[in-house]
Amino acid sequence: MAQKSTGPYFKYIAAMLLFGTNGIVASQITLSSYEIVLTRTLLGSLFLISLFVFSKQQLHCWRNKRHFLYLAVSGIAMGLNWMFLYEAYTQIGVSLGILACYCGPVIVMMLSPIVFRETMTAPKLLGFLAVLTGMVLVNAQALSDGKTAWGLFCGLMSAVMYAVMVIFNKKAASIQGLENAMWQLVGSFVTVAVFVGVKQGFAIQLTPADVVPVLVLGLVNTGIACYLYFSSLGQLPVQTVAISGYLEPLSALLFSAMLLGERLAPIQIAGAVLILGGAAFGEVMGQRERVVGLATVPAEP
Repeated sequence: MAQKSTGPYFKYIAAMLLFGTNGIVASQITLSSYEIVLTRTLLGSLFLISLFVFSKQQLHCWRNKRHFLYLAVSGIAMGLNWMFLYEAYTQIGVSLGILACYCGPVIVMMLSPIVFRETMTAPKLLGFLAVLTGMVLVNAQALSDGKTAWGLFCGLMSAVMYAVMVIFNKKAASIQGLENAMWQLVGSFVTVAVFVGVKQGFAIQLTPADVVPVLVLGLVNTGIACYLYFSSLGQLPVQTVAISGYLEPLSALLFSAMLLGERLAPIQIAGAVLILGGAAFGEVMGQRERVVGLATVPAEP
């Protein structure tokens, strides 16, 4: 019996680890959180557009205008998700920001009976309660440590926008793979560009020290990582995708501790275990036969 290729698995793991370093790379950039997201989405969009053109793929978005509209909404939500998340990184740090954002998958699970008429199972409910308890522990300790309520709000709003992104992307079922990722990033760029243009104009003060991390975040952590993610996703079992996907927040917590010196209090570590464990339990046990958010970028790609 021929063995299955390990290529897709390693590509998926590489994508998750790259996504896990996003906050680390962004911390080396002196731009505002909104400007970081603007440059990231611009470079990532240009990379995926170039990849799509050179690979001579066909556009399918015009075949179903409703699905393309859903994908546009998903792209807008992803742009807002990243703006809230990177502001949370600035205000409360990478560790707390990524933990708040990873409430997003549980929000999707809780809304699925209403939006997709899916059954609310016991694992989903238990996962939600675990995440809710974890967020109370993490946020209560963060507030007592002097973290800003605005930063915590941004982290939670990134989770809400993540849920909107997944829900509408899931509705755009006829647009998949690289084309889906390309349009999502383009929609995100347009959203962030409008916000930044209205807020301050497009004059960005990019210092020489910012050039390398901006290029790494836009081309490697966004463009290449998204390509690795989407090119491997459809070739992996659902369980592998669901479980391995949590390498992103786990690696983000590890990298932020090792490279940024961020430390979680014991009660926050317990909260982190409840958040990530509850989300993983609800997703893996409740979604055995399909991948949630099949064509979406992870919570913090």
